Amino acid sequence: MPPRPHVAYIAWAFPPSRAGGAYRQLATANALAAAGWRVTVVTVERRVFTEVTGADESLEARVDPRVQVLRTPFDWPLRNQDRSTWPRRRRIWPAAWQKSRVAYERAIFPEVGYATWLATLRAALDQLHRRQPIDLALATGNPHVAFAAAHHLHRAHGLPYVIDYRDAWLLNVFNGRQQHSDRSRPARWERRLMGSAAQAWFINQDILDWHAERYPAAAERFRLVPNGWDPELLALDDAAAAVPSPGPSSGSGSDGRPLTFGYLGTMSANAPMPEVVEGWRAAKRRGLLPPDAVLRLGGYLGYFGGPPDLAKDPVAAAVLGAAEAGVEYVGPVGKTAVGSFYAALDALVLPIKAGRHVTSGKVYEYVATGKPVVSIHPPEAGASRVLEGYPLWVPVAALTADESAAAFGRAAALVRDLTGDQTAAAREFGRRFTRQRQLAPAVAGLRELLS
Repeated sequence: MPPRPHVAYIAWAFPPSRAGGAYRQLATANALAAAGWRVTVVTVERRVFTEVTGADESLEARVDPRVQVLRTPFDWPLRNQDRSTWPRRRRIWPAAWQKSRVAYERAIFPEVGYATWLATLRAALDQLHRRQPIDLALATGNPHVAFAAAHHLHRAHGLPYVIDYRDAWLLNVFNGRQQHSDRSRPARWERRLMGSAAQAWFINQDILDWHAERYPAAAERFRLVPNGWDPELLALDDAAAAVPSPGPSSGSGSDGRPLTFGYLGTMSANAPMPEVVEGWRAAKRRGLLPPDAVLRLGGYLGYFGGPPDLAKDPVAAAVLGAAEAGVEYVGPVGKTAVGSFYAALDALVLPIKAGRHVTSGKVYEYVATGKPVVSIHPPEAGASRVLEGYPLWVPVAALTADESAAAFGRAAALVRDLTGDQTAAAREFGRRFTRQRQLAPAVAGLRELLS
């Protein structure tokens, strides 16, 4: 085994991507470098994020200088809305062009939007292997085309590979149903990948169990690698010192400001923001919250940015249409400013519109703050496994506006009577979920795949 083995880490959403998966990918690359690997991240060019999906350029400064980043061309014509750059056929027959483009991509790989990256990836990895021999490939999804590229290294060069299921492919994690038939190309690809992968990583036990039941012969190679929170990004101790906590008998927020609840994250159809906002309104009508209480919402509206269509987007309409009830939308918050955002809150809101297969990376940051957490998600959601035992947890019994209103009222009372000992116990609970603790065993175990 080489003293510093070389790992090719295939990661589409690497910084400056602002996608939620970018934080896991950043932490994984840095953990590999810290563990003595030579790391080459194979990703896409920066303009994909700065021009299309949205970027958080502050994250790039957090990449370990020992990590080499190989950026490859990525063409995304289906998301190109600049008509001046469209080919003539697309301008004249846009619907026909889109149909043929989708068919073309599906013929390459069953993942529309990303399929054509596969040829680029294969060529880049082959060239990298010739220059700097690769010992192991680690691919993170989605997109799952990254898995196919790792599989190519295995087929062409006999290299072991690991696939990190940050999400799932056949399983719809939001409704718990299989979303592709057993005879579909995604199903055939996944069987192929599971059959030859040295390991498969999953972010929670329920997703792992679903795949273990489906692929029993591969189950012994499955690893649970949960998400976590990043101390170097949150800087919670410094941020918390800047904003005092509310006193035991105060009905308002800290430092004389209004009682402030908050949520930070992407607000899409998978976040029950209408229920959150309606519950907030109801809590105020019933006197469960002070009249001047504030619900501060930070993050992107939708996955790809751009102005929302309020007539077609109920999430954006709920977020932007309740200013009179004290709902503030502050827009995106850079990762390096997250600690300060949380420090200015008295309690945090965790909205998840899903069941047991969804944990949400946000929950780990929340428990790290030591603040009350209002869980507006089904009781069976995967996040409940993390929050069980958290001393300042305020769950709902069902995902309804009435339950949300009651939870806001209980959280307001909890904030009013909060003690320093309770906060200390909550923060101690959160320390067990640092990203390094979650990743370290999996990264350490990769060396065994080379022996």
